[in-house]
Amino acid sequence: MIASPIAEITGLYRYPVKGLTPEPLPRVALRVGQTLPADRRYAIENGPSGFDPQAPQWMPKSQFLMLMRNERLAALHSRFEDATNLLTIRKDGQVVASGDLETASGRAAIASYFTGNFQSELRGPPKVLSGRDHSFSDVARKVVSIINLGSVRAIEEMLGGAAVHPLRFRANLYLQGWPAWHELDLVGQTIAIGAARLKIVKRIVRCAATNVDPETAMRDLEIPPTIMRHLGHMDCGVYGEVIADGEIGVGDAVAVEEPKLV
Repeated sequence: MIASPIAEITGLYRYPVKGLTPEPLPRVALRVGQTLPADRRYAIENGPSGFDPQAPQWMPKSQFLMLMRNERLAALHSRFEDATNLLTIRKDGQVVASGDLETASGRAAIASYFTGNFQSELRGPPKVLSGRDHSFSDVARKVVSIINLGSVRAIEEMLGGAAVHPLRFRANLYLQGWPAWHELDLVGQTIAIGAARLKIVKRIVRCAATNVDPETAMRDLEIPPTIMRHLGHMDCGVYGEVIADGEIGVGDAVAVEEPKLV
């Protein structure tokens, strides 16, 4: 039995470097207890944080360059190649930095760009961080972030009809077919996408990163306070924890499973 309307995946994205470009994916394999492959695999440390790559621990996003404070990151267009671990960063169509993020020289090449171009926003030397299979997520557990496009449309109405680019929310999965805010009521429930299962574990509290237009890099809207005025909270989207392996892709159906009767 189905507990709510069937939704459909309309967008699937990973973010190899925290704060940099989303990369669209047609399909991806989900594994129990893991993020999307290479999602938030790297971060750019904003001054010494004490992060130990040999014993990686979760740290708050304030330790890294991030869109909440560093909106100019949105003007950069990056691409990560899995086979070579090569990150290439372009600005205005020109390559401004590139490097293999699994080598010291490659990480230094990327860090050098931020040293020279983000000096006023740095608290110390920038450094590209990685920690084996660690994910530099905004939350301590490994999750998949989900945005309901019905809720995005509701926010547009709250803003008087202003267009809200869905990528402001930097989600992994974008779904259509659910009513606005339906996702917020699913915490504790399980969604099925083919063989994959994700348990919805937490609402996502939005921050000022959503105020940055991902195409213009301009801080031009006030999304969290707008949601707060209308709904009394700043939540939009949910985190899901993968509890059963499976491959998912754009166009796949998403169903909410009925809780099993004991």
